[in-house]
Amino acid sequence: MALLLKTHLKLARASIRENRTRSFLTCLGIAIGIASIILILSLTGSISNLVKSEVAEIGSDLIVVRPSSTKDSVTNIIEELTASSSFERSNLSLTDVSLITETDGVKNVAPLAISTNTIKNNENQIASATVLGTTPEFIQIEPFALRYGTFLSDKNKENTVVVGNMLSLLLFNTSNPVGKTLEFQGKHFIVIGVLEEIDKTINFDNIDFNNALIMDINVLEDLIGSVQIQQINIKAENTSLLETTSNEIYGKLLESKSGDTNFAVAYGDQITHPSSTLLDIISGMLALVAGISLVVGGIGVMNIMLVSVAERTHEIGIRKAVGASSYNILMQFIFESLILSILGGFLGIILGYILAFLISIITPFTPYISLQILITVFSTAILVGLVFGIYPALKAARKNPIESLKHYR
Repeated sequence: MALLLKTHLKLARASIRENRTRSFLTCLGIAIGIASIILILSLTGSISNLVKSEVAEIGSDLIVVRPSSTKDSVTNIIEELTASSSFERSNLSLTDVSLITETDGVKNVAPLAISTNTIKNNENQIASATVLGTTPEFIQIEPFALRYGTFLSDKNKENTVVVGNMLSLLLFNTSNPVGKTLEFQGKHFIVIGVLEEIDKTINFDNIDFNNALIMDINVLEDLIGSVQIQQINIKAENTSLLETTSNEIYGKLLESKSGDTNFAVAYGDQITHPSSTLLDIISGMLALVAGISLVVGGIGVMNIMLVSVAERTHEIGIRKAVGASSYNILMQFIFESLILSILGGFLGIILGYILAFLISIITPFTPYISLQILITVFSTAILVGLVFGIYPALKAARKNPIESLKHYR
C-alpha cells in the first residue's frame, strides 16, 4: 500500500512538473481564495483581541450597563455598536446612576453620555465634535494617562473640560492648551487636562477619545436640556462577588423601570459583546465572499484536471492494459488534484499573512495567527482539491482501456 501511494505521489509530481506554468496558475487560483480567508480571519481576530485586551487591562472588576433591545440579534448588535443609535434609544438615566451608586459592592460609577455639537475658540471651530458627559470617577475606572494637567474633580467640574490629544491640535493648534478657553453651547470652559494619545482607536466604549471633549454630565445636561446615557461603567469592590453585584444591579434597574428589559448588564467576557459578536458575523460574511473565489479556484483545478485526463488518455489505456485497476487510476488523479490544492493552500497562507503584516503597518491591528486558523484554511484547501478533483478522477477511472489505447495526443 505504501509503495502504491509513493507511486501515485511520484506520478502526480511528474505531471505537475511537466506543466509547471499551468500548475502554478492553478495553484494561484486556490492561493487567492485561501489568502483572502487568512486576511479576513487574521484582521477580525486582531480587532477582537484588541477589545478583549483593553478590558483585561482595565481589570476583572469592571461591570458595564448598556441599552439593549428585543429585536433580532443581528439588528440589535449593529444598533448597539452605533453610538448615535444607542444614544437616541437609550432608556438609561441619571436616576439609574444613583441607584447603581447605592448598590452594595459598587466602588465607582461613571455614566457615558455622548452629544455631537459645535465647539469653538477664538481661532478655530469644530462643527461635529464628540462631547462626552461623565463624572470625575471615570478616571478611576478607566485610568487613561494625562499628557498635561488634571482630570475633572468635584471641586472644578462646573466650568472645566478635558480634551483628547488630536482635538487639542485641531482646536488650539497646540498639544498643551491647558489654561485656554473654548466655547460650547454659549458657555465658556477652561481646559484643565489633555489625554495622552490613545493608540487603541477601537474600544468597548465606542468612543474615539483622541478626538473627544470630556465634561461633567450634569453640566452637559444643563446645556443641552437632557441627556440619554449610552453606557454606565462600574468598578466593583470585590472581584469574587462580581456576578452577585451584577445581578443586584440588574434587579434594581429592572424594578425601577417596572420590568422594562431594554438594558443589559455585562461583566468579564460579556463586555466585548456586541463588538466580538459583530466581528464574528462580519468575518463569516466576508469569509463566505472569499469562499466564492476559492470555488472559482476549485473550478480551475477541475478544468485543468479534465484537460490532463484528456491529454493522458493513451497513458490511462496502457496502465489499465498492464493491470492497473480503476481504483488505481482514480487515486492517481485525486493525488494530483490534492497536491495542486495543498501547494495552493501553502502559497495562500504565506500570501495572506504577508498582506496582513503589510496592512498592520498602516493600521493598529497586529496580525492574529492561531493554529485553529491554519488548520481551518489548510483543511479547506484539501477539501477543495478533493471535491473538485473527484469528477475528473472518476472520468479517468471509467475510461475503456481499448478505446483509450486508440487515443493519441
